Amino acid sequence: MNEELTRFVSRGLAASVRSFVVGLVFYVGGIVLLVLSIVSISFISVFGVGIFLVPLVTVAVRGLANERRKLAGQWSGVEIPAPYKPRPPMESFGVVGAWQRCRWMLGDPATWRDLLWLLSSPITLALGILPAAIVGYGVEGILVMPTVLQFVDGYHYGPGWLIDIPFEGIVAIPQGVLVLALGLAAAPAILRLHDRFAKLLLGPTRQAVLDQRVRVLTRTRAETVDAQAAELRRIERDLHDGAQARIVSLGMSLGLAEDLVTRDPVAAQKLLAEARDASDKALSELRDLVRGIHPPVLAERGLDGAVRALALTLPIPVEVDIELAGRPQAPVESAGYFAVAEALANVVKHSHATRAWVLVRHDGRSLGMTVSDDGIGGANPEGGTGLRGMERRLAAFDGTVAVSSPPGGPTVVTMELPCELSSPKTLPSSGTG
Repeated sequence: MNEELTRFVSRGLAASVRSFVVGLVFYVGGIVLLVLSIVSISFISVFGVGIFLVPLVTVAVRGLANERRKLAGQWSGVEIPAPYKPRPPMESFGVVGAWQRCRWMLGDPATWRDLLWLLSSPITLALGILPAAIVGYGVEGILVMPTVLQFVDGYHYGPGWLIDIPFEGIVAIPQGVLVLALGLAAAPAILRLHDRFAKLLLGPTRQAVLDQRVRVLTRTRAETVDAQAAELRRIERDLHDGAQARIVSLGMSLGLAEDLVTRDPVAAQKLLAEARDASDKALSELRDLVRGIHPPVLAERGLDGAVRALALTLPIPVEVDIELAGRPQAPVESAGYFAVAEALANVVKHSHATRAWVLVRHDGRSLGMTVSDDGIGGANPEGGTGLRGMERRLAAFDGTVAVSSPPGGPTVVTMELPCELSSPKTLPSSGTG
């Protein structure tokens, strides 16, 4: 009981303080930046001075708005994505660069929504101080009898009657307790309401979401096309330099053996043996090439069996834990397999790990894959092509890659692919590989 009461009070007080800080800080900052924004925009017509001021003030406004978005996510779990358009190519310095930056920022609808948010600063202040005011009023009622009545002849509290005798002061105490309890209970909800109001103005509009979606799809489609073209070139190169060359050599050996079969049977037999070796190597290279395109084990046994088979080929122990009630669609399954394969290849090449783990689950909406190791850490998605390749591969299916790799390890690569599963499996799929 005491623990529950302590949590109730601490949660309410924390929400009250946070709401008050947000209301006061963003009210003051909002009013100042609103005035500066109006002045800088109006100065555009005054010898063009505004084209230099607008970008500076807008950056400050966006910084304040981004801080508000961050606090909403941290304190109430209300995620507010930044809706700003990406910066187009422009000059870095000079009048032309200033004009381009000014035009870009004023042409972004999110800039004007930020100004509307600044204009609503009085509402921000009201919502911010409301929880603290309710809590403070409750504390006031509790302290009327022991403190206030000692210094004044009468005091108004509660419904409005005048408290001028000790008995009426005692009656104010339960009222204060009730108001305090209501304030502590309502503070988290009011803070969440405050954050949702901020999201209404600072979040992306439906059109902005669609525009962002189009940009993402355009980028991922271009990356997918480039990756497919590179893959086709790799296949062509492997066929030309590998299997094709061996098959040509095989044909020449068979031709020479045909000429020598009657004149020099021993030499012909030697050429036939070389031809058999060449055919074996060509077949092996073709099998390796097919595995690189779509491993047969993936088609036959699904993601579970393919990952387990892959883990057995690695030089370090890999613990595989997969629980899937069915199979994803073939393209998604293939993308997931190669992403896991790339992550494990990075473990072997770079991590100096002694063990690795693979965890695969489906939560009803997306396929989650986690590859971790006990290596030295320090993996950087921007520093190599492996992790970037995984991101590009999964981005084609709206998938995501998150990397946690502090220096000293461990490294954890978390991948998600939105998908549905097909018919349920008939074999168990959890254990250690």
